[in-house]
Amino acid sequence: MYAVIKTGGKQYRVEENEIINVELLKNASEGEQITFDEVLLVADEENIHVGQPIVDGAKVTATVLGVTKGPKVIIFKHSGRTTMRRKTGHRQKYTQLRIDSITV
Repeated sequence: MYAVIKTGGKQYRVEENEIINVELLKNASEGEQITFDEVLLVADEENIHVGQPIVDGAKVTATVLGVTKGPKVIIFKHSGRTTMRRKTGHRQKYTQLRIDSITV
């Protein structure tokens, strides 16, 4: 059984007992259970429930495992005519979740 959920402006295909990284959820603490109500699709071996835009009564519950960081992205700007050089970096923060259950 799998589902497609929407969080942080992105869509994720999730299955039970799967660990995923989603955009940072600021109000979530480690060990807390979160319920996603915006379920776009739920499918098992026999049936597929497609929402318009969300599936009524479908929920996905997950446990917060912690906050992780993504890979470092280097931003380097330069100008050949002057000696302007600027090097900065960025690491995006993610919330790591374990999917506990998918209910229709």
